[in-house]
Amino acid sequence: MAYRFATSQWVPIRQEVVFAFFANPHNLPKLMPEASQTRIEELRIVPAHAKGSNTGGAIPHEQIAAGIGSEILVSFRPVPWLPFRASWLARVTKFAWGSHSCDEQVRGPFAQFRHCHQTRTEMQSGVCGTVVTDRIIYALPFGALGRMGSSVVRRELERTFAERQERLVRLITGN
Repeated sequence: MAYRFATSQWVPIRQEVVFAFFANPHNLPKLMPEASQTRIEELRIVPAHAKGSNTGGAIPHEQIAAGIGSEILVSFRPVPWLPFRASWLARVTKFAWGSHSCDEQVRGPFAQFRHCHQTRTEMQSGVCGTVVTDRIIYALPFGALGRMGSSVVRRELERTFAERQERLVRLITGN
């Protein structure tokens, strides 16, 4: 059985800056709860291309962006007080510079996991900012036993994204 999770957040930062932050896979551990001790174990980047750039579509060298086919292997502590780490391999399956990107679990704790980020410009109270929307479709392993744990997984997703939203502006601006 597939489950869905979605959340949105407005931030007072230009869309191209917000999108570039999410497109850089080195920012993923910063976005995860500190207790999970998420770290990148392996990273294979397929360069993304910026629409309409004057460099033939290449992203500037100082800006890393994981395009379609990029893979990231992370490890994390699923239960912070236990000493073991779990691994998760994800692959970028969609990428449109400044608009959206999607990644899918290749190997990891879920039977299925697809996560899409979307950004769009929006004015709020006279301030131009960005709405970041995350949509996740996931399925749990172990059949009926896995479904029994669906509420726990949902709460963990809610907690993870609440922490992410709380830190996002500070992470992007450095303040």
